[in-house]
Amino acid sequence: MVFFRKKKDMPNGLWVRCDGCKGLVYKKTVEEGMHVCPECNYHFRIFSRDRLKLLLDENSFEEMWANITPHDPLNFRDRVTYPERVSAEQQKTGLKEAIIVGKGKVCGREVMVGITDPAFIMGSMGSVVGEKIARLAEKATELKVPLIMVSGSGGGARMQEGVFSLMQMAKTSAAIARFRESGGLYISILTDPSLGGVMASFASQADITIAEPKALIGFAGPRVIQETIKRALPKGFQTAEFLLEHGFLDMIVPRQDMKKEISRLLNYLK
Repeated sequence: MVFFRKKKDMPNGLWVRCDGCKGLVYKKTVEEGMHVCPECNYHFRIFSRDRLKLLLDENSFEEMWANITPHDPLNFRDRVTYPERVSAEQQKTGLKEAIIVGKGKVCGREVMVGITDPAFIMGSMGSVVGEKIARLAEKATELKVPLIMVSGSGGGARMQEGVFSLMQMAKTSAAIARFRESGGLYISILTDPSLGGVMASFASQADITIAEPKALIGFAGPRVIQETIKRALPKGFQTAEFLLEHGFLDMIVPRQDMKKEISRLLNYLK
């Protein structure tokens, strides 16, 4: 007679699978390490509010224009209507839109900061996202403080808003240009993923451009490009390391060191 020992049930939520090394990692260890895999240094995607806690001084953030919500200018519908999709995303994420903006402090230095969130319609840039970024740049100009944008957008322009979404590329670019012409310091932090209209506008216009390790950065994704040109792409194409080597980035900074590095740059440049 063969006896089999009954397997103990594994409690849900104790372990997470790393997309970098594919191993199972103790969730608490990942969280304590700023959502970075302790085995391979893979940087997990995190919510915008979690990133605020890592980047800014405790209790220093004052959110602005939190209640601006999108309209439905095209009466767009795919599987559901656009208002239904927005409502579902708001309930799922606890966010009103794909960006949080406001005023905060980095090691005591006052800054204006905006963070796009890939959890909300993949961080796509609709009219509300563009409006908040423009207002943020204008407020930074008014207060004469540095501007920090953290980009994590794989959605590009938001198709449900059509040309209204595409207009935000020019709108945000113009607002950033006016801020820089006024003498303001703009730091752009690129996280995984930073793609589409975001990268074709405000995210690539900074005085200092920083990326997290192995972040996917570009316009179209590598799979789309390869299928279009029918050619194999270079190894590591569109990763932060590839772009740093080719002069697109100023530096790659691990998440654990980001606040310290931003503080150093602020002290040196302003």
